[in-house]
Amino acid sequence: MFLEIVKYILIYLFIINFIGFFIMWWDKRQAKYGNWRTPEKTLFMVTFLGGGFGTIAGMYKFRHKTKKLRFTIGFPTILIGEICLVVYLIVTKGDQIKHIIGM
Repeated sequence: MFLEIVKYILIYLFIINFIGFFIMWWDKRQAKYGNWRTPEKTLFMVTFLGGGFGTIAGMYKFRHKTKKLRFTIGFPTILIGEICLVVYLIVTKGDQIKHIIGM
């Protein structure tokens, strides 16, 4: 059961990071042609939902939003915060988590 849960979490993280990378490419493309843009709150929401690696990679790969401090500081801050939260929960609540997932 534990490995199945981990598998689904990894699949989710792969998908949300792919979406984050794609949305940064799409928004850069739209900006280039003067078309409708992805709202900034959407970019932050994708990052907050676990897509931090994808949005950060897309930001630098496509040189999009790299001059905006809100993004260059905000995206990594969200990602680091999420990593710290996961580590904290594993360290302090690891036994409870194992019990809940049936390990």
